Amino acid sequence: MNKVTFTLAYLAELVSAELKGDESAEIDGLSTLQAASARELTFLANPAYEKYLSGTSAGAVILSPASAEAYAGNCLIHKNPYLAYAQLTHLWDSNNVDTFEISPDASIDSAAQIGEDVSIGAGVRIAAGVQIAAGAIIGENSVIGRDSVIGANTRVYPGVFIYHGVSVGSDCVIQSGAVLGSDGFGFAPSEQGWQKIAQLGGVIIGDRVEIGANTTIDRGALENTVIEDGVILDNQIQIAHNVVVGKNTAIAACSAIAGSTTVGANCVIGGASGIAGHLKVADGVHITAMTMVIKSLDKPGVYSSGTGVQPNSDWKKSIARLRRLDSMAERLKKLEKQLNSNER
Repeated sequence: MNKVTFTLAYLAELVSAELKGDESAEIDGLSTLQAASARELTFLANPAYEKYLSGTSAGAVILSPASAEAYAGNCLIHKNPYLAYAQLTHLWDSNNVDTFEISPDASIDSAAQIGEDVSIGAGVRIAAGVQIAAGAIIGENSVIGRDSVIGANTRVYPGVFIYHGVSVGSDCVIQSGAVLGSDGFGFAPSEQGWQKIAQLGGVIIGDRVEIGANTTIDRGALENTVIEDGVILDNQIQIAHNVVVGKNTAIAACSAIAGSTTVGANCVIGGASGIAGHLKVADGVHITAMTMVIKSLDKPGVYSSGTGVQPNSDWKKSIARLRRLDSMAERLKKLEKQLNSNER
């Protein structure tokens, strides 16, 4: 495959960076500080990698204004080097679709509405009432259920299952294995066992949402499950029925949110965290990895639970002490009473 080449001047203009050095230098790829060649662009965003800057062979480096002062080579000066790098990665993304076509092996109901420049892969099944907007890409063997909507320029990777009555906004990415609109975990106990509750709501996904591989978003019981604009969901996440996730919130892999919980905007939820049902999490909350949230969080800030890793022998001692906390607390109360009596 032929490499795509750009001049430094073009790249600088694209990300609104200041260019220092040879504006006609040609760049045909991205790499790390350690591995970059003379025709590749790299970046420095983490101070831990600054030690590699002086020895890099890169054709140019994306640097902050402070780092650029001491660097003699070609560079693009940007206040946020990591953001500039992120924007430029798309220039060399080999996964881009250049031609839009509908496979003859796709099954599309005659009552579905398909917009212009839509790509639909082999084995796709699209039910009646589905609307797919212009520029959308539906990967092989995906299923779009009855009356669902896929927004403009949204990409659905192969093997995605979107149930009936699901609305996905524009410019979204849904990775393989994701399931949108499955039944929420709703059952009523009875003498004969569990009575299933029909899940009558849907799922609404906003614009610019990314949903990771094998992530599941359940439909609402009565109202909708809602994922607002700009949310990013990692792989293997469980979002239960009637959950609302606010704008630009990021949730890392293997996390789970129980039913009817609302998570605010601009939150960060670390991997393998759990949030119990019927809670509210305020805007701007950062939950560190493997945290269990069992009560509402009404103020922004960083929240954690659990203990960090330690040698097994130390952990056993810590657990033994935890088991004695109740008896120690009782003894402390008795001592406090005795002290108070003696002071009188």
